[in-house]
Amino acid sequence: MQLTRFTDFGLRVLMYLCAPAREQAVTVAEIAERFEVSRHHLNKVVQFLAQQGWVVTSRGKGGGLALAQPPSHYRLGQLIRTLEGDVPLIDCAEPPCALHRRCGLKPLLDEALDAFYTALDAHTLADTHTPKTQQVIVKLQRQAVSRP
Repeated sequence: MQLTRFTDFGLRVLMYLCAPAREQAVTVAEIAERFEVSRHHLNKVVQFLAQQGWVVTSRGKGGGLALAQPPSHYRLGQLIRTLEGDVPLIDCAEPPCALHRRCGLKPLLDEALDAFYTALDAHTLADTHTPKTQQVIVKLQRQAVSRP
């Protein structure tokens, strides 16, 4: 299983926003530059995060984004399930499979995917913010603040 870029970028944004509060607002442009990703694509990700109620955004001078809840509120399995679109590992209907509805593999894959999400639901976004991760994010944020 491989997570989509959309999910990857969504998780990066959420982790970036876990850093301690600072004077300047965090912007999409800043995050895109720090992670060297497309600002256009990141805008779509942030819009989705806002629609889910996971981040709050404000426009205009001094605007930016922030987590809507403390990091401990966000279960990783639920975040990833939503970002990924809760799709099965295998789609037996397209292209049509001769084993459809009589296959022993699909139920096993579904069970494994459920176990994956259940294991991740035992952790929150706060668990991703280890001291080493926080060090790197704070360093990245300082680079953004020190730029003219």
